[in-house]
Amino acid sequence: MIRCHQWGRHPKVITILNLKDGPCSVKPYQQIAIAECGEPLVPIPAVFSLVQPHSYMQLGAPYGHKSPFYVRQGVCERLLLAQTYLQKHRPGWRMQIFDAYRPIAVQQFMVDYTFAQAARSQGLDPIQLTATQRENILSQVYQFWAVPSPDPATPPPHSTGAAVDLTLVNADEQMIDMGSPIDELSPRSYPNHFAQSSDRQEQEFHAHRQLLFHCMTAAGFAQHPNEWWHFSYGDQMWVWQTQPVHSPAAISCYGSV
Repeated sequence: MIRCHQWGRHPKVITILNLKDGPCSVKPYQQIAIAECGEPLVPIPAVFSLVQPHSYMQLGAPYGHKSPFYVRQGVCERLLLAQTYLQKHRPGWRMQIFDAYRPIAVQQFMVDYTFAQAARSQGLDPIQLTATQRENILSQVYQFWAVPSPDPATPPPHSTGAAVDLTLVNADEQMIDMGSPIDELSPRSYPNHFAQSSDRQEQEFHAHRQLLFHCMTAAGFAQHPNEWWHFSYGDQMWVWQTQPVHSPAAISCYGSV
């Protein structure tokens, strides 16, 4: 069972997507039921390295008075445990938090931004696309980004406070090379992309990803199947990956917050 506590100038992003767009708008994990436990969001403590300034805030994402460096209480406890495991294997290393809590408005902003960037990278105008071009780009985006759904039954993982994007830094605060940057829309983002490589450097990338994976899963997290950097605990995706779907325990305790 899931344990819950009792308790500068910004580029203009035009909203060009909606929940009816694309073939991938509903994902398998979103069929998991949610029984919100009411656990609070808490700030991620300074024992972790935090990416500052925050990348999405720099783009102009509408956080309002909310912080991206918040998670649910139980998630924070598991992050601390994961960092303890890390430092047993790599003394002085820390986990660096790239992003955590994400209001649905921010999720919408980033999906739109990513869609527009993906279109432009292919030499296309994101506003002037054929139906086929639009569908192809949406398929790329939705491999990595959840739909910014306002439906309480299908919240984006980061909007629940249960998901965190992170990497590793060494004792000198130098980021450990994972072989691809966070949020890259490419197969290099898949956790095991370098697993079969015979290249020495790529083997090192895989070893670093495996270190992150083992520390996080030892603390109870589950990893996003397409993203080496994304881990969650207690949300729909976590349940989908860790519980038999028809088990009585297959209920998420974290909904949108």
